[in-house]
Amino acid sequence: MTAFQSQSKHSQRKADRELLERQLKDDTITADQISPELVTGCRGIYNRVVKRGMDFVLALILFIITLPILLLIAALIAADSGFPVFYRAQRGGYRQKPFRIFKFRTMVKNADKIGGGTTALNDSRITRVGAFLRKTKLDEFANLLSILAGNMSFIGPRPELLQYTRQYKGTELMIHEVRPGITDYSSIEFINLDEIVGGSNADEMYEKHVLPKKNKLRVKYAATVSFWTDCRLFFLTVGKVLEKMAGTVFGRKQA
Repeated sequence: MTAFQSQSKHSQRKADRELLERQLKDDTITADQISPELVTGCRGIYNRVVKRGMDFVLALILFIITLPILLLIAALIAADSGFPVFYRAQRGGYRQKPFRIFKFRTMVKNADKIGGGTTALNDSRITRVGAFLRKTKLDEFANLLSILAGNMSFIGPRPELLQYTRQYKGTELMIHEVRPGITDYSSIEFINLDEIVGGSNADEMYEKHVLPKKNKLRVKYAATVSFWTDCRLFFLTVGKVLEKMAGTVFGRKQA
């Protein structure tokens, strides 16, 4: 490749990134209408091969290290509201294959039959231990099992309800080309989701005002996934979680 060809390729990548950002910020363009040729990150070898190996090794190490904490959390849930200690609902998965998530149960048993799929502000279904686990994000530790099983990644779009993933169309379908994860762009922006959807009509608020934005950010992740993107999202998430935990422990109001 000549210097001219290399410079031309670099210029094209820069132009594509700028066009992607414009489409993401354009409220008249929905996630399914984003130009599919701009969603290239998910096609790379990092996403298809390297990332899975890194996820497995890191998840295995963390699982061994945190096993005492996992057992303690399980015991607290069982003592507070009985068994099961895990929440195992179905979600849309990698390459459109549904899977059952692993999360520590933070709500009463059969909560999905009592209320909607979106957790409202001060949701009465949340248990005492569950409220603490949610605020500190400790309920997410069970996702290590999903990562070990190959159904999830550390970084990637949050697993979504099947009723929503089955409605994906156009460029939204490329969200399925990356494994669901614990955190991504949308997780950081909507870290206080219950406060955003409010205390009533949570499902309606989520579908109308949150889901369209989330899907655009999920497409953004599929378009930009790389080792450096994942590192950046990891540290941004750690900062947000520590801020949220500080608010829980010291009683500060979250921004």
